[in-house]
Amino acid sequence: MDDQPDAAHAPSRTPPAWDGGAVSASGAALPRRCLGGGTGVVPQLLLALVCGGYATGAVLGWGGAELALTMGDFGLSGAAGLAAASCLWYGRTRSTRFRPAWLLFAASSAMAGFGNFVWGWYEVVLGRQVPSPSPADFCFLLFAPPAIIGLLVLARRPVTRAGWVCLGLDSWLIGGSLLTLSWSLALAHTAHFSGETVAHAALSLAYPLLDIVLVSMVLALHFKRSSANRSAINTAIAALALTVLCDALFTSPLLRANYRSGQILDAGWFAGYMLMAYAPWVAREEGEEAPVRRGRTAVQQAGRPISGSLAALTPYLAAAVCTLGILYNVLDGHHVDRVVLFTGCTVVLALVIRQGIMLLDNISLTQELAQKENHFRSLVQGSSDVIMIAAPTGILRYVSPAATGVYGRDAEELIGSELASLIHPEDLGRVVHEVRRFLAAPPAEEPTTRIECRFRSGTGDWLNVESTVNRHHGGLIFNSRDVTERVRLQAQLQHTAEHDPLTDLPNRALFTKRVQQALAGRRATDAGTAVLFIDLDGFKAVNDSVGHQAGDELLVQAARRLQDSVRAGDSTARFGGDEFAALIIGDGTREAAAREYRILEIADRLRLTLSQPYLVEGGTEVRVAASIGVAFAEPGITHGDLMRNADLAMYRAKQAGKGRVELYAPQMQADVVRRAELATRLRTALHEGEFALLHQPVVELATGRITAVCAQARWRSAQGILFTPDEFLRVAEMERGDESVRTAELGRWTLERAAEQAAQRRRAGYTVPVYVRMPAARLLDKSLPPKSVEALILRHGLPSGSLVLELSGGDPRIPLDELERRLVSLRRFGVRVALDGFGSGYAAMAALRRLPIDVLKLDRELVDGVTDSARLHKITAGLLRIACDLGMQSVADGVDEPEQARVLRAMGCTHGQGAAFAGALDEHRLRHALDRSPYALPSGPLTLPGDPADGGNEVLVGGALPVRSGAAGGAGALAHAPLRSNNETPVPPT
Repeated sequence: MDDQPDAAHAPSRTPPAWDGGAVSASGAALPRRCLGGGTGVVPQLLLALVCGGYATGAVLGWGGAELALTMGDFGLSGAAGLAAASCLWYGRTRSTRFRPAWLLFAASSAMAGFGNFVWGWYEVVLGRQVPSPSPADFCFLLFAPPAIIGLLVLARRPVTRAGWVCLGLDSWLIGGSLLTLSWSLALAHTAHFSGETVAHAALSLAYPLLDIVLVSMVLALHFKRSSANRSAINTAIAALALTVLCDALFTSPLLRANYRSGQILDAGWFAGYMLMAYAPWVAREEGEEAPVRRGRTAVQQAGRPISGSLAALTPYLAAAVCTLGILYNVLDGHHVDRVVLFTGCTVVLALVIRQGIMLLDNISLTQELAQKENHFRSLVQGSSDVIMIAAPTGILRYVSPAATGVYGRDAEELIGSELASLIHPEDLGRVVHEVRRFLAAPPAEEPTTRIECRFRSGTGDWLNVESTVNRHHGGLIFNSRDVTERVRLQAQLQHTAEHDPLTDLPNRALFTKRVQQALAGRRATDAGTAVLFIDLDGFKAVNDSVGHQAGDELLVQAARRLQDSVRAGDSTARFGGDEFAALIIGDGTREAAAREYRILEIADRLRLTLSQPYLVEGGTEVRVAASIGVAFAEPGITHGDLMRNADLAMYRAKQAGKGRVELYAPQMQADVVRRAELATRLRTALHEGEFALLHQPVVELATGRITAVCAQARWRSAQGILFTPDEFLRVAEMERGDESVRTAELGRWTLERAAEQAAQRRRAGYTVPVYVRMPAARLLDKSLPPKSVEALILRHGLPSGSLVLELSGGDPRIPLDELERRLVSLRRFGVRVALDGFGSGYAAMAALRRLPIDVLKLDRELVDGVTDSARLHKITAGLLRIACDLGMQSVADGVDEPEQARVLRAMGCTHGQGAAFAGALDEHRLRHALDRSPYALPSGPLTLPGDPADGGNEVLVGGALPVRSGAAGGAGALAHAPLRSNNETPVPPT
């Protein structure tokens, strides 16, 4: 039996008075485990049957004198031996602080068992009467001392010197009283011996006197025993008490004269020994539930005053017993024996001393209590927290003075008022529910609880108050403090965490939560709920041109417009940058077409509202457009899928031209999956060498000779099919930027491979330069190693003019100053610059004005219509005249028909590339083409759009431009263009 309860295995049950006897979660989840030898009432029934069987046999005389002697002697010896073995086994196998007590009880039981064995040896084996004194008497005498010491071990030790004195006095009061009564009844006759030896008389008195001491210890220990393992201690005390009672009966001359082994008196000793054998394992069998469980039932709590009262009355009861002993002698007509008189005087003296000690102790406790009361009164009155005591009816009985500073109300004013009248009506129900739940819970499991509510102050305002609640004589103690500032700070932090700091709109986290709530609580009348994702087109240009402060003002105004344009039940949010969102709750429209029309009308109104001019810092008026994606909340859709669908629709709107509304369609997700798969395949192809580099000849239109080659990447599929850049670079659409990571890797691979093959061809005697297409933004990419193009030229040993970079991409956000500095640096290494897609937009004209360009490549759209459209013919002729006036070479891209080559040559275009000469060739076919004679050029009369021969009106095109000869028409014509920028070239007058 352990000293302390095992809280981990102790069952936890809620008292039936609180919840109808339902087992709590912990009790159900942690079933009680068997810790000893047997559980429940089975061992107790077995013990009762054994003791009852022995008593029945003793009453019936065991059926014979010889069996009665055997059962009376050796039966008691076996029972005492069993008790000794049980206590010894438990004391040796269990490590507790009561281990010495059980070992002493084992020694005491062993003495009793050995004494009964000797008694039986004389009566049963030798067949003669037991002599007096005999070894059995000495064994019986040795039974009491170990038991007395063991009881002292079990007793709760006093903590003060006065406590030890009181314990000794209480023992003497009980023992003296019992001695007086016993002496008057029986021991006086034993003491007045005649013809007996002193040893025999002393032995006759010693045994009952030791029993009196043992009884005194039993009675004293009953009120001062340790609280741990109470079941086992009570059983041991009962066993010793039963044994001592039988000893007292045996001491009586009347019973002793007629005593024979095997009689009913032996049943009492037998039961005492069996109880001692059972005692160590009682708590194990009961799971130590009573002492382990901290919470006790109301019956146990009510038993404490009774137990305390009996303990306080013990000295007086002992004095009363002593008085009865003296009265017995007086009433019987005998003179008062000196032993009785002496014992009675000592009992009275002990009682007086004990009362004096108790009086002094009470005075000391009273003073200490007064000091503690003053101390706690000072703490309560000086505390900054408000301490209130409420009666079970809810009436305030006490309020500390701190209420004046916290609540702004005098404590006297609050005393007598109802607590419910001071709590905010919206919080009252929750507070009452929590108080009832707290009062219904076991005090040991939940000694306190915390309640937060709003409390009316003296000014009429509501304060946020946090209270710690404790029980107090059926009522409650509230330890309250004002937490209004903390609640405000928490609300502010919560608002900051869920709102955008610039526009004060909900952020992505709060918007996502509201979408979840809308989907989770969506009713049948909520059909048509939709999410709108909004992106402001051109916002970065505002930041770059007007400044970030103006951009912030634009975002604030856009957020205000967005919030004013939705209904009160709808939600708006800003995700960051120029991205906004709106949650439109459905109006119950059943028809899909009507719902779609309503949402699209709202989205288009938002687009128009957000696209109106903005007046920002300094009175500057700026404009942005709005691309909006719409997605409906279909049945069973998750919030993540709904927001993703709206996001996809928004980016589809941007790709379709911006400034428009796009409704989500399932095909959008399929396109994303397809592009994702293609991106994965593209990444794998780059790393596994599935790309091939082909070259398309650039032909001089005057001579038909190949003057340069243009590098073009091709993707070779598993079936051996080569895909063009237009076919596999569409994967860049899935990247939300001007250039995806994959196309950047592909561009880097193309440049390195083109330089490597150009160096190999030069070593083989082919000196034609190579064109490599590169986005202008790539040259300014900060993630690239510095001087990467220059390092590539040096590594392969390419001479000046061997590499021509075709600048692509007309993004107006590219800083032309940085790009100009970068191109000037490359020209110092002999790199020539070609402007790709010339004539396709304003950005190309701005680049032509600012950048050092050597070659102009006409856009394919101009070349396609040059033979059919008089307007395109004029435009193309004008652009070629500009290139000629600026001293630049011109290359027409996409010359697929001989007629186009003839018209372009007549207009002054110097070079062309396309299917009219050759497609993209591998290295072997390219070298074969370089070795051949020049390509055959188309000849014959030239018919221009609008000529009379064409059946139209005459169109003036300004005449044909002169065609260069000599070096300009040779193989190195494009490589050695004049090294001067457009800034240095005089513009001819118009």
